[in-house]
Amino acid sequence: MANESNTLVQKLWNYCNVLRDDGVSYGDYVEQLTYLLFLKMADELTKPPYKRASIIPVAYDWNTLSSKEGDELEIQYRHALENLGKSKGMLGVIFRKSQNKIQDPAKLKRLIKLIDEETWSGLDVDLKGKIYEGLLEKNAEDIKSGAGQYFTPRALIKGMVAIINPQPNSTICDPACGTGGFFLAAHNYLTHNFKLNKDELNFLRLNTFKGWEIVDSAARLCAMNLFLHGIGGEESPIVVSDSLASDTGERFDYVLTNPPFGKKSSITIINEEGKTDRETISYERTDFSATTSNKQLNFVQHIKTILKINGKAAVVVPDNVLFEGGAGETVRKNLLHSCDVHTLLRLPTGVFYAQGVKANVIFFDKKPASEKPWTKELWIYDLRTNMHFTLKTNPLKYSDLEDFIKCYNPKNRFKREETERFKRFSYDEIIKRDKTSLDIFWLKDDSIEDSANLPAPDVLAQEIAENLEDALEQMRGIINSFENK
Repeated sequence: MANESNTLVQKLWNYCNVLRDDGVSYGDYVEQLTYLLFLKMADELTKPPYKRASIIPVAYDWNTLSSKEGDELEIQYRHALENLGKSKGMLGVIFRKSQNKIQDPAKLKRLIKLIDEETWSGLDVDLKGKIYEGLLEKNAEDIKSGAGQYFTPRALIKGMVAIINPQPNSTICDPACGTGGFFLAAHNYLTHNFKLNKDELNFLRLNTFKGWEIVDSAARLCAMNLFLHGIGGEESPIVVSDSLASDTGERFDYVLTNPPFGKKSSITIINEEGKTDRETISYERTDFSATTSNKQLNFVQHIKTILKINGKAAVVVPDNVLFEGGAGETVRKNLLHSCDVHTLLRLPTGVFYAQGVKANVIFFDKKPASEKPWTKELWIYDLRTNMHFTLKTNPLKYSDLEDFIKCYNPKNRFKREETERFKRFSYDEIIKRDKTSLDIFWLKDDSIEDSANLPAPDVLAQEIAENLEDALEQMRGIINSFENK
């Protein structure tokens, strides 16, 4: 299976290299592939042994498209994308704002033939997923800096899902779902670890997953990825909008997510001179304990809101969420009080496509209102100190997380033992720390005195710039407090 998937990925990717000469980027190519694969598989599902009713109008289906040549093909494809983008449900999400980026009809025809040579619906679901994941990974490798927004290391996702241990007939949310990595891993976990009956399988397909994604291209890739794995019905489980904008009232059993990197929430505006600008925004929400433009802090607050009582969350957050003052301290204190914040995994650098990222995974359970804090102790696992990973030569593997999973003890996390890398800190110890900081280390870093192991100059410069921005924001807050007195 691995060889077959690798061959197909390479075959499709080689053709992408041809299109790059015409200015079609990797991302654009994957999008075009999404549209065409969907049309092809939708057509296959109307034939034996499936014999399903077509969800694509005849005027825009695969047969009509593949029968065209030259300019007629380009016109047909463009009109199909325009009209399918107006559809409702998953169809509308996949084709939302879709445009033809392959301007050469001959090359478009060649891509259609490449896809037509395979019977995609006949392939094993895992194989189709691997093919698609292979293309997404190649795209992430290419764009690097922006890839962290939607491409979380699959080994990390698998480990987080294993620890959360989702159960059948439960709901799983990702408020920043990207291409759906957490959903696919959870789907795989549920189908391989439980003997699901017909009702449970139906719930898994239609009611388990709900995601929000603000970027159109990522949302369509997510919807397509779910379709490949048989997830979803007429209604799309993916909502294309800013999940932080409001509380929809929906509550979930589990939240698994890696919110986008970058500290500030912002929107694009056109100023009076007609120039494009970015405006930092804060979310005024009554369910938030602090108002801030720091989107990671906002995601943490939002996740706490959308969890059911006793719901479980596993959230990737950058280091600043652990130690930032002001709103950060307020959010941490509130979270420690209203939730059982029981585990923190300190991730190594070199595992994300965005270079120099220092991230962690926070695990917490939401609890009912209480005068006493729910967090009694926080266990921290240090997978960062003296650990060295790279994307190419030494990528993070699931086996690298097995010691943490063993220490976490998912079957009974109340029976844990300290190790060199796994330490317990009481609530009283944490609350006494400056700014209630969770940025805790105890292992000696062997590279501190080795300048060769310092981050690259551009990474250091970026960190300095972000720290200066934070300092300026705090100064503005102090000035505003004086002005309001």
